[in-house]
Amino acid sequence: MNHVKRNQVLLLCWVILFAIISGNFGNYLGIPYLFLDPVYLNKVSFSSFFIMGIVISGLSVAFHITTYINDGHRFSFIGVISKPFTVFSLNNSIIPFIFLFNYVIYIIQYQVSNEYLSFDSLFINLLGLLSGYSLMLIVLYSYFWFTNKDIFKYVVCKLDEKLKQNIKATRASAMKKLNIAKKKQIRVDSYLSLNFEVKGAYESQGFYDRNTILQVFDQNHFNLVIIELFILLILLVMGIFRDYEIFQLPAAASFTLLLTIFIMFAGAFSYWFGSWSGSVALILLLAVNFMVKEGIFNKKYEAYGINYNTKPSPYNLNEIDKLTSAELVNADKQSGREILENWKAKFDPNTKPKMVLLCASGGGQRAALWTLYSLQVADSLTNGQLMKNSMLITGASGGLIGASYFRELYLLKQEQEIDNLYSKIYFDHLGSDNLNAVIFSLLMNDMFVGFQEFNYKGLKYSKDRGYAFEQQLNKNTGYILDKPLSAYKEPERDSKIPMLIMAPTIINDGRTLYISPQNVSYMMDASDSLYKAEKTNGVEFLRFLKDQQADSLRFLSGLRMSATFPYITPNITLPSTPPIEIMDAGITDNFGISDAVRFLYAFKEWIAENTSGVVLVSIRDSEKEEPIKKEDKLSLFEKFSLPISSIYQNFQSLQDINNDDRVEYAKSWFSGSIERIDIQYIPEEYMKENLPKTDSLRMENVKRASLSWRLTSREKASLINNINTQSNRAALKKLQLLLKE
Repeated sequence: MNHVKRNQVLLLCWVILFAIISGNFGNYLGIPYLFLDPVYLNKVSFSSFFIMGIVISGLSVAFHITTYINDGHRFSFIGVISKPFTVFSLNNSIIPFIFLFNYVIYIIQYQVSNEYLSFDSLFINLLGLLSGYSLMLIVLYSYFWFTNKDIFKYVVCKLDEKLKQNIKATRASAMKKLNIAKKKQIRVDSYLSLNFEVKGAYESQGFYDRNTILQVFDQNHFNLVIIELFILLILLVMGIFRDYEIFQLPAAASFTLLLTIFIMFAGAFSYWFGSWSGSVALILLLAVNFMVKEGIFNKKYEAYGINYNTKPSPYNLNEIDKLTSAELVNADKQSGREILENWKAKFDPNTKPKMVLLCASGGGQRAALWTLYSLQVADSLTNGQLMKNSMLITGASGGLIGASYFRELYLLKQEQEIDNLYSKIYFDHLGSDNLNAVIFSLLMNDMFVGFQEFNYKGLKYSKDRGYAFEQQLNKNTGYILDKPLSAYKEPERDSKIPMLIMAPTIINDGRTLYISPQNVSYMMDASDSLYKAEKTNGVEFLRFLKDQQADSLRFLSGLRMSATFPYITPNITLPSTPPIEIMDAGITDNFGISDAVRFLYAFKEWIAENTSGVVLVSIRDSEKEEPIKKEDKLSLFEKFSLPISSIYQNFQSLQDINNDDRVEYAKSWFSGSIERIDIQYIPEEYMKENLPKTDSLRMENVKRASLSWRLTSREKASLINNINTQSNRAALKKLQLLLKE
């Protein structure tokens, strides 16, 4: 009851954790799976659960300490009890123990129903969790047992180096709390002792001895400084060596550690400012907001390979118009036609081949794996004709990463550096965890260690969570994508591989930034655009940042720009005036259809004359025609937010409608044929077709893979199985027939 009345912020932390493990918070993003199936060193094991046990135990102890410091004086009877803090913690453990009990239950339910673990494996995982939890308790309370001597014990709050100088203020604060305690004691009739016996509570006037209390606070403050410095030292060391995988905690552990730090500082804040906490917090928030606005705390996230030391490129309407001048557009179209001729030269000169335009939708690791596996299966079924006939790859986010990975494997196969283009090992590699490093870097870089740099191609950049994302993706893909953008210019020009255009969104004005090793001004030509628009829809990256070495852009940074997931991978800032900030390509078109149609329009005459038609292959990680759901039993908050939330929920549907209009309109100005093939990830369809009605599997198995950069074993299996749905089999059959023609 005391927590409900006074410690709502602390309770909120527990509410969030309860909501996560029960699947009521972040389910769409796969956040519960980070707790129920934690990954460490790229596997779920005793070690990963052991770390989870340690951090959850640490969170519980931080909760006890914060409560003890802020509210211990309200329970004056503990002044005559031996080891009062330990007794206080035991009686304050209702919430932590209920959480631990529920956490174990949810782990068992998830692991049995979704990961199909054996009893031995499940037992080992739970043993890891409980061992870590117990070990952390033993270590911390052993320290308390041997160092804390008095009533108010180990304090977890941030103390500055002037603690000794402020001892008078500290003593005054202590005496003030004691005077309040005399008047505002909380009634307690009994408590649970360390022997787990229920004993009656009583008070001692000796509890109010001033000299004793001053000694208590002095001694506890000293213990606080030691432990806090030790904790910060550990975090500092881990942050310095964060590039080593062994120091990268499971994502759920990093989040729990963040909550622990929040509880520590929230408790310290409440203790020092008392009833003024709310007002002081508001003042600090306004002050920080002002400093951020003035650029004091602004952090710039950079694209690697770009030279930020040169004069920034001007970004204004005049410069945008210059980049789409008729002279440049005609020159780029001529270069484009040369690439098209090289593409055509791969086929029998007496035939007109089908031209394939590949479009891969965004959606984190789910889309990356679905795109990779779909391309492997489709290219295998067509005996390699899919990639041979493919001229262009467009898309967003994870889908573009999966397509880029497969394209690079296709290039390596031609160069005889790999044997089997369709090996499952590549799926497994790309499916490795890519979240632990990012979340841990978010914790360490944004809160503690933000001073590290690294060298790339002779230029220095800061290590941040964007760097962590690229490094982990680089490792997961076997380092084969770690190239500058210019490395793909010749293979694309010779048509060894399809062209690939990345199209992230410019936050400043909503235009598209077209990133390609080729000059592609025809993609944003306003004078001869698809809809005769007066406003230029995009900017060509290669020419816009020519003075900043645009062609040296790290290809992985380009992929990161197209896959900027809010709050996880940061928005990249480019060297321009004003600075351009980049957002995920999915904001403009999550499916890449619009860019494919723009390319088709730019070369419509050549394509119509030299091909037997265009096949638009759309690899989607979502269902195009989702069932219409009835919105009923809405809460007051849901009704209030419905106008905004409905736009967000139907965002992809709106894009689908616009894209369908573009494709249908294209049939009116393109004289050749346009065939569209959708390969869709719809797990519900697979379950209905392949499982008997009496199957006892939980509905959890029907849910689609989460929108995350880390998927569980069940989610990966769901992606693999889904290629065999009736609709996907029909789509692949149609693709085979079209390419045979």
